[in-house]
Amino acid sequence: MEEVKTNAQRFLNAYNNIDYTLKKRYDFSKSMGFSDLIRRCVSLNYIVRKHEDTLIDYGRLRNAIVHNNEDYVIAEPHDEVVKNIEKLDKLLSLPPRALDFVRRDVLTVEANKTMYEVITLMSSSEYSNIPVYNQDELIGVANGQKILDSFGKFLLAGGKSEVFLNNVKIEDMLSRIENSNYYAVASKDVTVEDALTQFHSNSKLLAILITKNGKSTEMPMGIITGSDVMEMNKILDNFS
Repeated sequence: MEEVKTNAQRFLNAYNNIDYTLKKRYDFSKSMGFSDLIRRCVSLNYIVRKHEDTLIDYGRLRNAIVHNNEDYVIAEPHDEVVKNIEKLDKLLSLPPRALDFVRRDVLTVEANKTMYEVITLMSSSEYSNIPVYNQDELIGVANGQKILDSFGKFLLAGGKSEVFLNNVKIEDMLSRIENSNYYAVASKDVTVEDALTQFHSNSKLLAILITKNGKSTEMPMGIITGSDVMEMNKILDNFS
Protein backbone atom coordinates (compact mmCIF):
# COMPACT_ATOMS: atom_id res chain seq x y z
CA MET A 1 0.00 0.00 0.00
CA GLU A 2 1.39 3.35 -1.06
CA GLU A 3 2.28 5.67 1.80
CA VAL A 4 0.12 8.78 2.02
CA LYS A 5 2.36 11.83 2.10
CA THR A 6 1.70 14.71 4.44
CA ASN A 7 1.16 18.22 3.13
CA ALA A 8 4.65 19.14 4.29
CA GLN A 9 6.21 16.23 2.39
CA ARG A 10 4.29 17.08 -0.78
CA PHE A 11 5.22 20.74 -0.46
CA LEU A 12 8.92 19.97 0.05
CA ASN A 13 8.98 17.53 -2.87
CA ALA A 14 7.52 20.14 -5.20
CA TYR A 15 9.80 22.85 -3.82
CA ASN A 16 12.91 20.72 -4.31
CA ASN A 17 11.84 19.79 -7.84
CA ILE A 18 11.41 23.45 -8.77
CA ASP A 19 14.80 24.31 -7.28
CA TYR A 20 16.50 21.45 -9.13
CA THR A 21 14.70 22.06 -12.45
CA LEU A 22 15.54 25.76 -12.66
CA LYS A 23 19.17 25.33 -11.64
CA LYS A 24 19.70 22.54 -14.16
CA ARG A 25 17.86 24.27 -17.02
CA TYR A 26 19.74 27.55 -16.67
CA ASP A 27 23.01 26.11 -15.41
CA PHE A 28 23.01 27.90 -12.07
CA SER A 29 25.10 26.84 -9.09
CA LYS A 30 23.60 24.18 -6.85
CA SER A 31 24.46 26.36 -3.87
CA MET A 32 22.41 29.34 -5.07
CA GLY A 33 19.68 30.37 -2.66
CA PHE A 34 16.08 29.87 -3.75
CA SER A 35 15.08 33.55 -3.65
CA ASP A 36 18.12 34.55 -5.69
CA LEU A 37 17.37 31.72 -8.12
CA ILE A 38 13.81 32.91 -8.65
CA ARG A 39 14.88 36.51 -9.22
CA ARG A 40 17.55 35.41 -11.69
CA CYS A 41 14.96 33.33 -13.61
CA VAL A 42 12.42 36.15 -13.94
CA SER A 43 13.95 37.32 -17.22
CA LEU A 44 14.39 33.74 -18.48
CA ASN A 45 11.13 32.02 -17.70
CA TYR A 46 7.60 33.32 -18.21
CA ILE A 47 6.09 31.11 -15.51
CA VAL A 48 8.63 32.27 -12.93
CA ARG A 49 8.05 35.89 -13.92
CA LYS A 50 4.29 35.49 -13.62
CA HIS A 51 4.51 33.81 -10.20
CA GLU A 52 7.65 35.49 -8.85
CA ASP A 53 6.11 36.80 -5.63
CA THR A 54 4.35 33.50 -4.88
CA LEU A 55 7.54 31.50 -5.42
CA ILE A 56 9.51 33.85 -3.18
CA ASP A 57 6.83 33.39 -0.50
CA TYR A 58 7.07 29.62 -0.91
CA GLY A 59 10.81 29.85 -0.34
CA ARG A 60 10.19 31.59 2.96
CA LEU A 61 7.48 29.06 3.82
CA ARG A 62 9.86 26.19 3.14
CA ASN A 63 12.31 27.64 5.66
CA ALA A 64 9.51 28.02 8.19
CA ILE A 65 8.31 24.45 7.68
CA VAL A 66 11.67 22.74 8.19
CA HIS A 67 13.74 25.43 9.85
CA ASN A 68 16.74 24.30 7.76
CA ASN A 69 16.26 20.64 8.72
CA GLU A 70 14.01 18.65 6.40
CA ASP A 71 14.02 15.73 8.81
CA TYR A 72 12.18 17.84 11.36
CA VAL A 73 8.95 19.40 10.14
CA ILE A 74 7.51 22.07 12.41
CA ALA A 75 4.48 23.13 10.33
CA GLU A 76 2.02 21.79 7.78
CA PRO A 77 1.04 24.02 4.82
CA HIS A 78 -2.61 24.44 3.77
CA ASP A 79 -4.10 22.21 1.07
CA GLU A 80 -4.41 25.08 -1.44
CA VAL A 81 -0.77 26.01 -0.97
CA VAL A 82 0.30 22.43 -1.63
CA LYS A 83 -1.90 22.16 -4.73
CA ASN A 84 -0.54 25.41 -6.11
CA ILE A 85 3.15 24.62 -5.63
CA GLU A 86 2.60 21.17 -7.15
CA LYS A 87 0.97 22.86 -10.15
CA LEU A 88 3.94 25.23 -10.51
CA ASP A 89 6.30 22.28 -10.19
CA LYS A 90 4.52 20.48 -13.02
CA LEU A 91 4.47 23.60 -15.20
CA LEU A 92 8.20 24.06 -14.74
CA SER A 93 9.28 20.41 -14.80
CA LEU A 94 6.87 19.04 -17.43
CA PRO A 95 5.59 22.09 -19.32
CA PRO A 96 2.96 21.63 -22.07
CA ARG A 97 4.18 21.72 -25.68
CA ALA A 98 2.94 24.67 -27.70
CA LEU A 99 2.40 22.45 -30.75
CA ASP A 100 -0.38 20.60 -28.93
CA PHE A 101 -2.44 23.79 -28.72
CA VAL A 102 -1.63 26.01 -31.71
CA ARG A 103 -2.87 26.12 -35.28
CA ARG A 104 -1.35 23.38 -37.43
CA ASP A 105 -2.92 24.19 -40.80
CA VAL A 106 -0.14 26.65 -41.65
CA LEU A 107 -0.68 28.52 -44.89
CA THR A 108 2.52 29.31 -46.81
CA VAL A 109 3.30 31.27 -49.96
CA GLU A 110 6.12 31.18 -52.50
CA ALA A 111 8.57 34.06 -52.64
CA ASN A 112 7.82 34.89 -56.30
CA LYS A 113 4.13 35.67 -55.70
CA THR A 114 2.99 39.21 -56.40
CA MET A 115 1.68 41.48 -53.67
CA TYR A 116 -1.76 41.20 -55.27
CA GLU A 117 -1.67 37.41 -54.90
CA VAL A 118 -0.44 37.58 -51.30
CA ILE A 119 -2.99 40.22 -50.25
CA THR A 120 -5.79 38.26 -51.92
CA LEU A 121 -4.66 35.08 -50.14
CA MET A 122 -4.61 36.91 -46.79
CA SER A 123 -8.09 38.30 -47.35
CA SER A 124 -9.60 34.97 -48.38
CA SER A 125 -7.91 32.98 -45.62
CA GLU A 126 -8.23 35.64 -42.88
CA TYR A 127 -4.63 34.84 -41.82
CA SER A 128 -2.55 37.94 -41.16
CA ASN A 129 0.82 36.13 -40.91
CA ILE A 130 1.85 33.84 -43.77
CA PRO A 131 5.35 32.27 -43.94
CA VAL A 132 7.16 32.94 -47.22
CA TYR A 133 9.42 30.29 -48.77
CA ASN A 134 11.97 30.50 -51.54
CA GLN A 135 11.77 26.89 -52.66
CA ASP A 136 12.43 25.12 -49.33
CA GLU A 137 13.97 28.03 -47.42
CA LEU A 138 12.01 30.33 -45.13
CA ILE A 139 12.84 33.95 -46.03
CA GLY A 140 10.32 35.77 -43.87
CA VAL A 141 6.70 36.16 -42.86
CA ALA A 142 4.18 38.16 -44.85
CA ASN A 143 2.38 40.27 -42.27
CA GLY A 144 -0.70 42.36 -43.00
CA GLN A 145 0.47 45.46 -41.14
CA LYS A 146 3.94 45.34 -42.69
CA ILE A 147 2.41 45.00 -46.15
CA LEU A 148 0.21 48.02 -45.48
CA ASP A 149 3.22 50.04 -44.26
CA SER A 150 5.23 49.04 -47.30
CA PHE A 151 2.35 49.92 -49.62
CA GLY A 152 2.00 53.33 -48.00
CA LYS A 153 5.72 54.12 -48.35
CA PHE A 154 5.60 52.99 -51.98
CA LEU A 155 2.74 55.39 -52.72
CA LEU A 156 4.34 58.28 -50.81
CA ALA A 157 7.48 57.80 -52.91
CA GLY A 158 5.41 58.38 -56.06
CA GLY A 159 4.76 54.76 -56.98
CA LYS A 160 1.54 53.58 -58.59
CA SER A 161 -0.73 51.17 -56.74
CA GLU A 162 -1.07 48.84 -59.74
CA VAL A 163 2.72 48.58 -59.97
CA PHE A 164 2.99 47.63 -56.30
CA LEU A 165 0.23 45.06 -56.56
CA ASN A 166 1.19 43.45 -59.85
CA ASN A 167 4.94 43.96 -60.24
CA VAL A 168 6.35 43.85 -56.71
CA LYS A 169 7.02 40.32 -55.40
CA ILE A 170 6.61 39.43 -51.76
CA GLU A 171 10.34 38.58 -51.62
CA ASP A 172 11.09 42.14 -52.80
CA MET A 173 9.00 43.61 -49.99
CA LEU A 174 10.58 41.35 -47.38
CA SER A 175 14.09 42.29 -48.54
CA ARG A 176 13.36 45.92 -47.62
CA ILE A 177 12.54 45.08 -43.99
CA GLU A 178 15.53 46.15 -41.91
CA ASN A 179 15.57 43.19 -39.53
CA SER A 180 14.01 39.77 -39.12
CA ASN A 181 13.34 39.82 -35.37
CA TYR A 182 9.60 40.05 -35.99
CA TYR A 183 9.45 36.29 -36.45
CA ALA A 184 11.22 33.27 -34.99
CA VAL A 185 11.60 29.55 -35.70
CA ALA A 186 11.34 26.95 -32.94
CA SER A 187 11.43 23.16 -32.76
CA LYS A 188 8.40 20.94 -32.26
CA ASP A 189 9.32 20.61 -28.57
CA VAL A 190 9.01 24.31 -27.82
CA THR A 191 6.83 24.75 -24.74
CA VAL A 192 4.01 27.19 -24.12
CA GLU A 193 6.25 28.84 -21.54
CA ASP A 194 9.13 29.15 -24.02
CA ALA A 195 6.84 30.79 -26.56
CA LEU A 196 5.42 33.26 -24.04
CA THR A 197 8.93 34.11 -22.86
CA GLN A 198 9.93 34.91 -26.45
CA PHE A 199 6.93 37.17 -26.99
CA HIS A 200 7.55 38.92 -23.67
CA SER A 201 11.27 39.51 -24.33
CA ASN A 202 10.75 40.73 -27.91
CA SER A 203 7.97 43.29 -28.30
CA LYS A 204 8.39 43.21 -32.11
CA LEU A 205 7.76 39.48 -32.37
CA LEU A 206 4.68 38.73 -34.48
CA ALA A 207 4.94 34.99 -35.06
CA ILE A 208 6.84 31.85 -34.05
CA LEU A 209 6.99 29.18 -36.71
CA ILE A 210 7.28 25.62 -35.39
CA THR A 211 9.26 23.11 -37.45
CA LYS A 212 10.54 19.63 -36.61
CA ASN A 213 14.02 20.72 -35.51
CA GLY A 214 13.64 24.50 -35.44
CA LYS A 215 15.32 24.99 -38.83
CA SER A 216 14.27 27.47 -41.52
CA THR A 217 14.80 24.79 -44.16
CA GLU A 218 11.94 22.69 -42.74
CA MET A 219 8.27 23.12 -43.52
CA PRO A 220 6.07 24.41 -40.70
CA MET A 221 4.19 22.09 -38.37
CA GLY A 222 2.43 24.92 -36.54
CA ILE A 223 2.44 28.66 -36.00
CA ILE A 224 2.04 30.88 -32.93
CA THR A 225 1.08 34.52 -33.37
CA GLY A 226 0.65 37.45 -31.02
CA SER A 227 -3.08 36.83 -30.98
CA ASP A 228 -2.43 33.44 -29.35
CA VAL A 229 -0.70 34.92 -26.28
CA MET A 230 -3.89 35.37 -24.27
CA GLU A 231 -5.05 31.85 -25.06
CA MET A 232 -1.66 30.39 -24.08
CA ASN A 233 -1.89 32.24 -20.78
CA LYS A 234 -5.24 30.54 -20.19
CA ILE A 235 -3.63 27.18 -20.96
CA LEU A 236 -1.06 27.76 -18.23
CA ASP A 237 -3.69 28.99 -15.77
CA ASN A 238 -5.85 25.89 -16.34
CA PHE A 239 -2.98 23.41 -16.56
CA SER A 240 -3.19 20.55 -14.09
